[in-house]
Amino acid sequence: MIVANTYHNHTHGTPAARISLTYEARFLRRRVLVTDDGLEFLLDLEQTTSLDHGGALILEDGREIEIVAAPETLLQVRGEHLVRLAWHIGNRHTPCQIEEDRLLIQPDHVIQDMLGKLGADVAEVTEPFTPEGGAYGHGRTHSHAH
Repeated sequence: MIVANTYHNHTHGTPAARISLTYEARFLRRRVLVTDDGLEFLLDLEQTTSLDHGGALILEDGREIEIVAAPETLLQVRGEHLVRLAWHIGNRHTPCQIEEDRLLIQPDHVIQDMLGKLGADVAEVTEPFTPEGGAYGHGRTHSHAH
């Protein structure tokens, strides 16, 4: 089986294939994966890595596999005081995709209830999820259980 043991946070040309992964599935170290068109390969990185949408896995023969954020069920958050809502989400270490007029988070009934009490309009959507990175713009955020 062909192996990918290198990751870059962007592609360097035309990728040989793409692999669509949810946010949770883009956090890995070693696993057999299958591209969207059926190419099976072993991912074997030195350490657990958060793979970014638009990043690339490099196969041992030099081909690149582009990482694509797969659509998944999310909560769309809108409201008059979006900055305040974002602060409350961040205060709970919840991964959040921040856009000009909305926030996207993973489904969580406790957070959803809190946001409703703060006046947010929350609706379920199905979209790719590319939340902000951790401190200094990279890495993942984690719950208080980390």
